[in-house]
Amino acid sequence: MTLEQLIAQARTALDTAIANRQREQEALMALRSDENLTEEAVREQVERRDAADTEVTRRQEALDGLEAEQAREAELAQLQARTVPAATRAPAYDQVARVGAEERTYRPDHDRRGRQFERDVAAAFLGDYEARDRLARHMAEERTERGDQLERAAGTGAFSGLVIPQYLTDLYAPAAAARRPFADAIRGHDLPAQGMTVNLSRITTSTSVALQGSENAAVSETDIDDTLMTINVQTAAGQQTLSRQAIERGAGVEPVVLDDLFRRYSTTLDSTLLNQATNGLTNVATAVAYTDATPTVTEAYPKVLEGLAGVEAALLDQASGENIAVMHSRRWYWMQNALSSTWPLISQPGIAAQMAGTNLGAAYGSGVRGTLPNGTPVIVDNNIATNYGAGTNEDEIYIVDRNECHLWEDPSAPMYIRAEQPKLASLGVLMVVYGYFAYTHARYAHARKIGGTGLVTPTFTGV
Repeated sequence: MTLEQLIAQARTALDTAIANRQREQEALMALRSDENLTEEAVREQVERRDAADTEVTRRQEALDGLEAEQAREAELAQLQARTVPAATRAPAYDQVARVGAEERTYRPDHDRRGRQFERDVAAAFLGDYEARDRLARHMAEERTERGDQLERAAGTGAFSGLVIPQYLTDLYAPAAAARRPFADAIRGHDLPAQGMTVNLSRITTSTSVALQGSENAAVSETDIDDTLMTINVQTAAGQQTLSRQAIERGAGVEPVVLDDLFRRYSTTLDSTLLNQATNGLTNVATAVAYTDATPTVTEAYPKVLEGLAGVEAALLDQASGENIAVMHSRRWYWMQNALSSTWPLISQPGIAAQMAGTNLGAAYGSGVRGTLPNGTPVIVDNNIATNYGAGTNEDEIYIVDRNECHLWEDPSAPMYIRAEQPKLASLGVLMVVYGYFAYTHARYAHARKIGGTGLVTPTFTGV
């Protein structure tokens, strides 16, 4: 691989790192504008932004080093050209007279096979700006010295081997992913450094207090007792094997693949929290049935309040008051489509009586999307299944106290392994992304889910 190609790859890697840093900064700004999220969540996002900053600095230093090396090579080449005795220099390659003219960019006496020209064509294809400049300078020389032969009505189609296609690697279109809106909204903890289970103590038999029957009579006594709640640590992982040719001859291939693996990791983790058998939110939440052949938003909304009432009744004094409604994007937009002349009888802080809630205009995955008429924040998550019910066309709305949905994650997750030895014989590079996590929504049996025929595929009719 030539120095020009290495520089082209370094520039692509730097562009990718800068784009990732910008995404992390935008996510941080969106997080700071959300009044319902904790300082811990903001601090974690700042750490992710700073890590992306560090990666930009590392990539910039690598590029600076390569460019300095290239400049030194060019300086030595010029020095060598000046020290070659005039008597040993080959004559000009054509019959054009020159008086004080500069040397040609590509000289047959220095490169008889034209290898430098070929390398510059390949490097320009990979985005090397200096190689493009040399090619442009060469074409200007050709027009000056052989313009009569070049000035013909020939389009780019006549030079398919010389008109180089440009690939805008910084604008590649990644595969869309649902990512982790719900996981980012609930209460996060650092996963302990060791062990494959997380154990919590749940008080299942409480003490008692009663009125004393008479003076000196025995007072109420009940022995307190707990039950151990064991939560398994799970591993989410994915891998991809790339050829060395793809990495070394491609432009930005490795960062693109790694970015996609990170997207799949986030999506899998979030989907597990919602849909996993036994412990996923859909399987621990208490059902609130909404059955209706002709569902409307005004009929569905009371079910949300029924769910909220159930959450508070289950938590009592352990309720934090930070309830959230989690729904699919199709359900969120269906609720926005409703038009009605009826208003709530009880007003809510910050919401006018005439409004059926507020839309904050936030992008998908950036936190709270809006609020319902009673002020409950809405999290939109497209990891929610849409194939529930007899017709396999229903989704669900979840009502939870966000502080009673717990997620433990390794502070370094997701982690990245780049292994070359296992695939060495086939010139392959194995890339593995993995992370450890544990979760529970059942420390208290508080969660509610609204489901039924009233939540089939929505029709947008304004009701």
